Amino acid sequence: MTSSEAEQMPSLNRLRDVWASGACAFGAMATIPSVQTVQVLARSGLDFMIVDMEHGPIDAQSAHAMIAATGGTPLVPLVRVSGKESWHAKIPLDLGAMGVCFPMTSSREDALSIVKAVRYPPLGERLWGPFFAPLRWGRTMSEYLAAADDEILAIGVLESIGAMESVAEIARTPGLDMVFIGPGDLATSMGQRGRPDHPDVQAAIAEFEKAIDGSSIVLGGVATSAEQGRAMRDRGYRALMIGFDWSLLQRGIGSALQGMRD
Repeated sequence: MTSSEAEQMPSLNRLRDVWASGACAFGAMATIPSVQTVQVLARSGLDFMIVDMEHGPIDAQSAHAMIAATGGTPLVPLVRVSGKESWHAKIPLDLGAMGVCFPMTSSREDALSIVKAVRYPPLGERLWGPFFAPLRWGRTMSEYLAAADDEILAIGVLESIGAMESVAEIARTPGLDMVFIGPGDLATSMGQRGRPDHPDVQAAIAEFEKAIDGSSIVLGGVATSAEQGRAMRDRGYRALMIGFDWSLLQRGIGSALQGMRD
């Protein structure tokens, strides 16, 4: 396939189109290894889903089924892996993920490693073997390979106070598409476990935001209320995770029960 033919193909990754329009994308974390849960998420108006292979009980087979279950829907499947080493990205990408989130991104070296992990040579170090990814995206092997480097997202997670001294360099890393600020682990790293709303943690988040502001990198975070989400959008966030599958279930059940037992 020629480069001009590749340009005429519709985009694989709708998130890039959302951001190009200036809009904010909304998503959820999928921790339950369930095709049925993913089918509900995929038809609920979300823009993306992050399959949690770091903290959720999700193996490669379950991840494949969950990614495949998003087929034919607007939802863009991403995967959060369990380590910073580049090899963690191989299977999720070959199964059809459109981006990989790497935990504990704390240095420019980490950011460069993320970029290399999701792109083929000469831009990166991804190994060839996308047997199932083209099937998820309705492309031939050659079409997928021609588009993959441009479409797949390299994502870091800022979740340690130790990343503060390197965040400006991380923000200038060529090819890094997005960073999420992880308030839970950030609070833990600051001795405030379970208290992400602590003033010191919020001050650190503000410093991270300031460093990313004005860069080409999409800023992502967690917003569990409409008020919080609007405030974060005003501060420059363009990707907001509204919760985990389990927390959304809890919130929905709690809302349905509200007042019924009085």
